[in-house]
Amino acid sequence: MANTTDATITSNNKEQQVAKKSESLWSDMWYALRQNRPAMISLGVICLLAIIAIVTTIWPEVLPYNPYKQNMPQSFQPPSAEHWFGTDQQGRDLFSRVLIGTRISLTVGFSAVAISLSVGVTLGAIAGYKGGKFDTIIMRCMDIMLSVPSILLAIAFMAALGRGIDKAIIAIGLVSIPEYARIVRSQVLAVKANDYVAAARVIGDGNLRIIFRHILPNVLPSIIVRATLGISSAILDAAALGFLGLGVQPPEAEWGDMLGRGRNYIFSAPYAMLFPGLAITITVLAFNLLGDGIRDALDPKARKR
Repeated sequence: MANTTDATITSNNKEQQVAKKSESLWSDMWYALRQNRPAMISLGVICLLAIIAIVTTIWPEVLPYNPYKQNMPQSFQPPSAEHWFGTDQQGRDLFSRVLIGTRISLTVGFSAVAISLSVGVTLGAIAGYKGGKFDTIIMRCMDIMLSVPSILLAIAFMAALGRGIDKAIIAIGLVSIPEYARIVRSQVLAVKANDYVAAARVIGDGNLRIIFRHILPNVLPSIIVRATLGISSAILDAAALGFLGLGVQPPEAEWGDMLGRGRNYIFSAPYAMLFPGLAITITVLAFNLLGDGIRDALDPKARKR
């Protein structure tokens, strides 16, 4: 009885220390992130993109033109005061289509990461915590998936699932699972050796409680960094699938699809490719810089006081 009581007290003390350490970690991270100008600018750009996506979805009438309405006599109009980004081959306003395309790209990025994050974290936590045959089976499956380039694997999934935004989200989410599983597994292997995990076992905590209350909170910083960078990868993969004609289908406005359709007119109407390409570049760069900033902010050696 005394040993159990001592273990309970030790576990509670460790939990309090971990909670205080976690609060200090996040406050220090936010302080360090605010000192990183590129990361804060990127955060502002991402917030702006999110606002554009929400506003154009709820109130599409704020767009200067209907992004889906064809006007063939106005096809390939160069950028002007009337059409800021010009018009495409079907006379649709490119500025309106680039804005409405923000919703699709962000939806694919966040949704695909949500899928890969939930599955990858679960598999990685099981492999790292249980070990043995669970670890061997799960990680060998992940290694097989990693042996195939992600875009080729996504194309294979799209061929099996069919075309469309929902299929693209599933395909991109599936191909990113191994990265999260490997990261979480390596972190769990390190964290589960700590004393407070052993104390939690002594007082009778179940495996799920230990994983989700004691282990995963300490793995969270690494997951956040990878997820931020994963969103940019998902947006690039979605654009690549759209460029190949396998992603979002017309008349939906998606940056990769717009880029693919504009490549045939690169010399006569380069703006048809320029502005969707810039939208992809700016969005991906913003997420990458924010991810780098979060990674540096979580690294004590990289913090500047």
